Amino acid sequence: MNHFKTLLVSSIFMAGMSGAAMAGDSAASAKVLIEKAKTSTLGWSIVQSLTTEVGPRLAGSAAEERARDWAVKKLADLGFANVHVEPFEMEGWQRGSIALNVGDPYPQRLVATALGGSIGTPVGGITAPVVRFESLQDLRDAKIGSLKGKIAFIDSKMTRTQRGSGYGQAVQKRSAGPSIAAERGALALLIRSAGTDYQRNAHTGGLRYDDKQPRIPAAALSNNDADQLGRLLALKSDLPLSLSMSSKRIGKVMSGNVIGDIVGSEYPDEIVLLGAHLDSWDEGTGAIDDGTGVAIITAAAKLVSMHAQPKRTIRVVFFGAEEPGLIGARAYVKKHKDELDKIIMVSESDFGSGRIWRMDTGIAKADEAKADAILRVLAPLGVLPGARMASGGSDVSALSAAGTPAITMGQNGWEYFDLHHTPNDTLDKIDPDDLAQNIAVYAAFALMVANTEGGFHPPEKPASEE
Repeated sequence: MNHFKTLLVSSIFMAGMSGAAMAGDSAASAKVLIEKAKTSTLGWSIVQSLTTEVGPRLAGSAAEERARDWAVKKLADLGFANVHVEPFEMEGWQRGSIALNVGDPYPQRLVATALGGSIGTPVGGITAPVVRFESLQDLRDAKIGSLKGKIAFIDSKMTRTQRGSGYGQAVQKRSAGPSIAAERGALALLIRSAGTDYQRNAHTGGLRYDDKQPRIPAAALSNNDADQLGRLLALKSDLPLSLSMSSKRIGKVMSGNVIGDIVGSEYPDEIVLLGAHLDSWDEGTGAIDDGTGVAIITAAAKLVSMHAQPKRTIRVVFFGAEEPGLIGARAYVKKHKDELDKIIMVSESDFGSGRIWRMDTGIAKADEAKADAILRVLAPLGVLPGARMASGGSDVSALSAAGTPAITMGQNGWEYFDLHHTPNDTLDKIDPDDLAQNIAVYAAFALMVANTEGGFHPPEKPASEE
């Protein structure tokens, strides 16, 4: 390590020591915020307003535009400063209708939903035999061209976990499966939903077409109907299915990110960025994904402004078009690329309203004492130390990848994927007490980060990257 790097690390270390003390000085104010959050109804009123007055908010749609109008008014009414929309273009999509029916000798309807971004079937639909695959890897192992004239069906189940870690594997069949099936000649792809429920609701979600392969229609079956199809195929291996989908891509449309600030008193150009996404899929009303996130960060920032004085600016960003693939997040990074060094922390709420139980940190090693001081204040809320690695959340992972510090507030996701991307994602599924705990955590966290002397720094790059 050269002399300059030695001095830099030393200065960051000293800042960390004094920052820990400053975090301690902020602890009393943070504890006041926690108590205020426990009895506040602001978060509930926000998510109720969004899901009732706007409802589903498909990215790039007129409904998402109404949501942006709603968000601008809501933030302005709450006293946020610099409230504005940063628009961007994206490719639009419409779900249309779907019909999936089993042919003779067992004629019946199956419950399915189009995957986001899927093309539709030809007029009149597709009727073809089904080939079942136990996993995405089994589909990959099939010979090129072996599915010509057939419909592929990936039947792998998702594992339920508290952290939602089963989703990472389950979602691959949805995102990559269509193009893998197309390469093998399939006319269409069906998947067992990437979800953990048995409510006979199919889980939608985005796919990614490989431009090197033909685009084929793709849909998800409810877990109940995936089981049913498996039993039917055991009776008749060449069972015919008829699939009709009117989904379509509609060319360039507009989306946008909505931004509002609680301006800092001493370092207004330094930012603590709290994120959530404003869009949702169109099957439910987007309550847990991600109306709760919008409510949590907004209520937390507002509570800070009402009961404490942040030294740095606390910025809330409602990202647009998260569901189709972090489009709003990438637009934010592009627009603000010359200001990213002013962001001292990012964190996003995008995992429903389950209670926060751990805090993961993606910060410089010398700053870990500052984070530990914050964690001590959050511990009575049930928050435990997590990993020394974090991206901050879905959209803000684009920011942490570009070099910002990040903290992820890990929520209990045991039941999250029962509702995720389904018609069951509605307001009644939110527990008000759990929502209040999230708001308490974010309010205390945001204030303490905003007031920490010396701020926070991104993790050190490995020596090979320096």
